[in-house]
Amino acid sequence: MNKDLSLLQRYPFERLTDLKQGLQPPSALDHIALSIGEPRHPAPRFVVENLIAHLHQLSNYPSTRGSEALREAISNWLSQRFDIPAENLDPGCHVLPVSGTREALFAIAQCLIDRTATNPLLFMPNPFYQIYEGAALLAGATPRYLDCLPEQGFLPDLEAITASEWTDCQMIYICNPGNPTGAVMPPGYLRHLIELAHQHDFVIASDECYSEIYFTEDKPPAGLLGVATEMGNDNFSHCLVFNSLSKRSSLPGLRSGFVAGDAGLLEKFLLYRTYHGCALPPATQSASTVAWQDEAHVIENRRLYGEKFEQVLALLSATLAPQKPQAGFFLWAQTPISDTEFTRRLYAEQNVTVLPGRYLARDSAMGNPGQDRVRMALVAPLDECIDAARRINMLLAVL
Repeated sequence: MNKDLSLLQRYPFERLTDLKQGLQPPSALDHIALSIGEPRHPAPRFVVENLIAHLHQLSNYPSTRGSEALREAISNWLSQRFDIPAENLDPGCHVLPVSGTREALFAIAQCLIDRTATNPLLFMPNPFYQIYEGAALLAGATPRYLDCLPEQGFLPDLEAITASEWTDCQMIYICNPGNPTGAVMPPGYLRHLIELAHQHDFVIASDECYSEIYFTEDKPPAGLLGVATEMGNDNFSHCLVFNSLSKRSSLPGLRSGFVAGDAGLLEKFLLYRTYHGCALPPATQSASTVAWQDEAHVIENRRLYGEKFEQVLALLSATLAPQKPQAGFFLWAQTPISDTEFTRRLYAEQNVTVLPGRYLARDSAMGNPGQDRVRMALVAPLDECIDAARRINMLLAVL
């Protein structure tokens, strides 16, 4: 048995199930789940139709590298979205389709971390997507948590890292826009991080899965590869980005994403994944190709989220008063009582489920940066989100 399995902590939703154990919410109220970031907007019909039309390809083994058409669609999307000259993006070596970014974010650490080093460190934001931590532990690295606090704009504090830690760092996970905070890293922050990666020879793994959910059409969040291009880092050295169709296109069940960037790193990752055996099915590759080629459904997706945020924030502005995120579909709200007690009472009294912030973070010298906050995913239909906000106000009125 791999001894590192004993280092893994329970997943936040398992802890949430325990927290709600024994509670009996009012039966007259339908349950509303704001706890899981699972997009619930309808899947684009043209993608579903394409998937069905290509199911005959189930008789063929898929290519781990992905079809040329899919890689070209992803390259074109990256080029247009992040202002990267098309000649800088070679679909044959700069892009690799993956079976969902969760798989790829975990696997990249298993591929790139040198566990024989004296003190391999893997940096990550705190709070964070727990896959980062599990990937570090099973790769033989030590997680180094970087607190994301409001006074720092909820960005990882790079200045808190010591010189010896930079020396031992092999990789850093960043989430841009952030889960759960919704914070967006400005280009200057990304430039500084790329400079540090070259100076100390570590890899940046940028989780950009929420990059297409933002609220001002002409102000999309910056991306790592776009900033690298602006710096003259045309080969994207030390830089990898991960994105998917789950949030952008409301297709979490398709399990389709990509990793793009440094060709030398992707060559090794392709070798790893060839043995890993996680190629996208041919029909999935075909459906993914047409999804990456269309923006109209993405704009409509943003409109739906924008409407929900506008109405929910209006209802909560005088009570819970959460801040509107810069991007993404989460509210990262402070609670007037402990986050766990707030979660329990909201479920027990109003049949609404949110996720305690402390479950998404680890204790640090400054305490737990998720404590007394809850994550609320506005993924349900508009009427459910409005109903949930009203029920939250009813709970707040009796606290």
